[in-house]
Amino acid sequence: MLTYSLSGSSSELVLNVLTMVLNQGKPLDRAYSHNFSGLQLEPAEQARITVVTGDILRRLNLYCFIVDIEQDEFERLGSKLLNGWHLFHDLALPKMQYSLQVDEATLRANIEAAKAIPTLWDGCPEWLDILGHEQLGEKWPAERAALMQAPKRYIRVNTLKCDRETLMEKLTKEGVDTQIVERVDSALEVISDSALFRTECFKLGLFEQQDAGSQLVAAAVDAKPGMRVVDACAGAGGKTLHIAAQMQGKGRLLAMDIEQWKLDNLKTRAKRAGAHNVETRIIASSKTIKRLKLTADRVLLDVPCSGLGVLKRNPDSKWRDTAERLPILIELQKQIIDSYSRMVKVGGMLIYATCSIMPDENRNQVDRFLADNPHFSLIDDETILVAEHGFDGFYMARMSRDSE
Repeated sequence: MLTYSLSGSSSELVLNVLTMVLNQGKPLDRAYSHNFSGLQLEPAEQARITVVTGDILRRLNLYCFIVDIEQDEFERLGSKLLNGWHLFHDLALPKMQYSLQVDEATLRANIEAAKAIPTLWDGCPEWLDILGHEQLGEKWPAERAALMQAPKRYIRVNTLKCDRETLMEKLTKEGVDTQIVERVDSALEVISDSALFRTECFKLGLFEQQDAGSQLVAAAVDAKPGMRVVDACAGAGGKTLHIAAQMQGKGRLLAMDIEQWKLDNLKTRAKRAGAHNVETRIIASSKTIKRLKLTADRVLLDVPCSGLGVLKRNPDSKWRDTAERLPILIELQKQIIDSYSRMVKVGGMLIYATCSIMPDENRNQVDRFLADNPHFSLIDDETILVAEHGFDGFYMARMSRDSE
C-alpha cells in the first residue's frame, strides 16, 4: 500500500478511471487504457494509480460506508470517497482541484462499525456472500477475505527462448527483482515495482505476464511435441502460448475463439514469443467444430465463467454482476463442453477449466457431463483456492476419451 498520498493529477486519474467503471460500465482494463493513453507517466506513478484504484474497487462497499455515500453517487461524490480512502490508510489528503471534505470523527466511528460486519470489511456485495456460502460453505469466509487482497505479479518463463535462471539474471540486470514460485516451475513472482513491459526481456519475448494459477491450468494439458492440440476458448492466448512452449514448437496447436480481435492479438503475442506452431481459427458456426471431430490429442476448454476466482485482479466485475448471471453461464458451459468435446480423439484428453471457485461451474458441471457421456472418464481434477494457494482461483478437470 502507499506510504504517502497521491498527487493531485494522479487523484484525478483515479477518479476518472473509477467513473468509467462504476458509472459507464467499462471494464477496468479498458478504463486504464483509455485514461493512460498518450500520457507520459512514470512507471512508479502509474503503479500507484492502479494500486489505489484496485484497492477501492476490491472494497468499494466499505469505503462508501465509511464516508456515508451510495455507490451510485460516485460520479458526484467521488472526491469524498478518495479523501476517505486516504484517511482510512492514515495518509494526508491529496490536493485536488475540487474536493469534498470528510468528517473524521464520523469516519472513524464508521470504520469501527464496519469491523463487525465481515461482508463490508472484506468488500463483498450481498449477492456474492450468499452465493459463496451456498457453494463453498465453511470455506467461503477465508476465500472472501483472500479475494479482497491485492494480487501478486507473476510471469511465465517462455522456455521456447530461455530458462528460468537465465531470465532471472537478465531481469535483475534491468532492475526487475523476481523470486521462484514453489510448485509452479514455469513461474516467477515479480517482487519489485518495475515496468515489466518496458524491459528488453519482454520485447524479446522471454516471458509473458500470467498468474501462477493460470500456469497450472496450462501445465495440466501436458501437451507433447508433435501432438495435435486445440485450445478452443483461446481468448488472448496466455494458455495457448504456454502450451506452445510445452510442445517445443513442434506439432499443430490450433487456437480458436468466437471473437476475431482476440485471435489477432494472439497472433502478435505468438510472433513475439516465437510460437510458430500456433494457428488461429474463428469459430464461425457449429460446422467449425464438426470438421475437427475425433482429431485432437488434447482439447482445452477454458470456458466463459463467472470469474469469481480472479476478483483480486478483476474487482470491478463484482459490482456489475449478479447471481442471476450464473445460471446463464452454466448453460453456456454445458453447451460448450457437450459440443467441443467431440474434437477429442479416442485415447485423447479433454481439459475443462474455469477461473471460478464455485462448484456449480466446476465439478458439478464435469459430473453432469460424464453422466451424459460415458465414453469419457475422469482422470483427475483440482480446485485452486485463493486462500489456500495465494494465486488466483481456478478449476481444472482432465478427462480421457475411452471410445467413440
